[in-house]
Amino acid sequence: MRKISVEIPIALFKKAQFASGMGIAQTVHTGLQFVVASRVFARLTQFRGKVQFKGTLFQLKADR
Repeated sequence: MRKISVEIPIALFKKAQFASGMGIAQTVHTGLQFVVASRVFARLTQFRGKVQFKGTLFQLKADR
């Protein structure tokens, strides 16, 4: 864990906290997770139409 101090607009934080229904730390944590996930998703969309899978969806899920 790392303790940080940040300055953010009050209105933005209140909207985020209301939308998440969580406390201060958890709201910030969830927001950071969304930033990471959006970056990963953006990188994955670069592969759209370039990767071909063999087998059925059921076989892919069973192979996890």
